[in-house]
Amino acid sequence: MRTKKHLRSIPALAAALAAGCAIPFLMGNANLPQDPPEAAPRHSLVQTPVLPAQVSFAGQAVDLGRYDLRERFDRELTAFCYLHSTTLLILKRANRYFPVVEPILRENGIPDDFKYLMAIESNLDLQARSPRGAAGPWQFMEATGRQFGLEVNRNIDERYHLEKATRAACKYLRQAYGKYHDWVSVAASYNAGQHRISTSLANQGEDTALDLWLNSETSRYMFRILALKTVFTHPARYGFRLRAENLYPPFRYRDTTFQVAIPDLVAFAKEQGVSYYQLKDANPWLRGTHLENKSGRTYTVKIPLRESVWYDPARTPVHDPAWVQP
Repeated sequence: MRTKKHLRSIPALAAALAAGCAIPFLMGNANLPQDPPEAAPRHSLVQTPVLPAQVSFAGQAVDLGRYDLRERFDRELTAFCYLHSTTLLILKRANRYFPVVEPILRENGIPDDFKYLMAIESNLDLQARSPRGAAGPWQFMEATGRQFGLEVNRNIDERYHLEKATRAACKYLRQAYGKYHDWVSVAASYNAGQHRISTSLANQGEDTALDLWLNSETSRYMFRILALKTVFTHPARYGFRLRAENLYPPFRYRDTTFQVAIPDLVAFAKEQGVSYYQLKDANPWLRGTHLENKSGRTYTVKIPLRESVWYDPARTPVHDPAWVQP
């Protein structure tokens, strides 16, 4: 009996000893060095663009209080804000090309906002060409370019001529406005074609293309124009902080007029004191290595001046002060 009693006390004693040893250990554990917490992953700051209450196109207000207009606009504004390289290049090129395009739009009674349509068509790349064959700053198809007065063949393609293509675009836009009397619908027809817009307006009982159910490309097209205009109005507000020297200055040229063929444009460029690259860059409508001119037409070839070829970025004139930081 005595042996059993002592045996029964052993587990109790062991438990007491264990508890006694554990308590000081646990109490002192707070003073022991701790492993550093795992470092939180670092991420770049991503913010959603602040949306205005309304936007406008060609003097026509668009209230973004309506859910579908707001969210469609939000999508395109977000895209322009986070496609940094594309938006930056459009801003830089605009300083060179908008001063050329704006007076032509004004002379032809076309709202100034249509320069943003040109910008989203080509990203202001004068040599842009789509997989479907649309070409130049206004992205004319061959047949449409010819319809509105442009010469398009294997030797000459005036879709790449900034001034002539802009005048051709004005003819199209004026014609479309005569049909719709709504500049938003005119802009949509530039992408989808007048037949599709006219049919959709009639079938859906709407007055403006802004309210139409269209294919994704055309539906987004109108809001891309609105979004790009918004970024251009306040670039710094949307994260684009540029200085004057970051912009591309307008080019100055010496015009040379011809009514005869130029058999070798490489030799011609050397005679004019510029490289073949510089000649073609100034005249992207010249599509070959020579100018045929079988019809005896008068062509004006631009020769870039030395001051434009070797420009000083610090002296770049700013077309719109809102584009740059002071």
